[in-house]
Amino acid sequence: MLKRVRRRDNVHLYLIMLPVLLHIFIFSYIPMYGIIIAFQNYYPGRPFLSFDGSVDWVGFKHFIDFFTGPYFTRLMRNTFVLSFFFLIFGFWVPILFALLLNELRSGLFKKFVQTSSYLPHFISNVVVAGMVLSFIDPAGIVNSFIKWLGGEAIAFGTEPKYFAAIYTISTIWKSFGWSSILYLAAMSSIDPHLYEAARLDGANRFQQMLRITLPSIRPTIFILLIFAIGSLFSANSEFIMLIYNPSLYETADVIGTYLYRDGLLGGNFSSGAAIGLFTGILNFTLLFSANALSRKYSDYALW
Repeated sequence: MLKRVRRRDNVHLYLIMLPVLLHIFIFSYIPMYGIIIAFQNYYPGRPFLSFDGSVDWVGFKHFIDFFTGPYFTRLMRNTFVLSFFFLIFGFWVPILFALLLNELRSGLFKKFVQTSSYLPHFISNVVVAGMVLSFIDPAGIVNSFIKWLGGEAIAFGTEPKYFAAIYTISTIWKSFGWSSILYLAAMSSIDPHLYEAARLDGANRFQQMLRITLPSIRPTIFILLIFAIGSLFSANSEFIMLIYNPSLYETADVIGTYLYRDGLLGGNFSSGAAIGLFTGILNFTLLFSANALSRKYSDYALW
């Protein structure tokens, strides 16, 4: 009886969750049946599943071909390096920005800075890529500044060694403002009496930020860090495809870009499904491991 009452009391919460759950079910779970083409030679027009012998099952052939292929090492290295650089250099930027923004006392200026930091998130990747390519062009603003300092123009667009820095800086600029929203939301729930007590004890604003604000948002930091680790092999392929070219494949070609060229443009749908499935399993393993370590050493975890 008590359980029935509780379910009736929570019916509004269930209704609020229903659209999201339907969206996840329709666009995330139903398409999963397509995974089976990773274990067959699939061509458009063939059935995904049939018992009349029309399906050519090949087992783990596509996985083995990918693992033993000439691009496997390069793709794994580039994907991990680009994601790792963004994790190391980009993960702390929204935290620091939120901490500094939280210390601003001028409401108007704070809203202006906050809104300005959100704007890059809403700019299309195509537009951002065009801006980046124009900036790093031999006649662009970056090389103009280098020449003004007495240096020589650098062909950033064709030098593989510069791609990781270009990608990391561009991605951080586009995402740090939007990513800071969760930290600011967590800060808004901190009890103001804690700050009052700290001020009475003689703590300055930096000490309050260090001893109250930062520990209070620690659960949010750990949860987002777990998600970031769980996507180490999922670089922003869409943005990379817009700013790279064949001369940069040495450091810019990642699993997602290869999947697009080989799986979609090349029509190798079974191979693409196998690579996508492998990447998903790899990311889930990282997510599960990061969650287990976080739960063991920090008491913060997704489950």
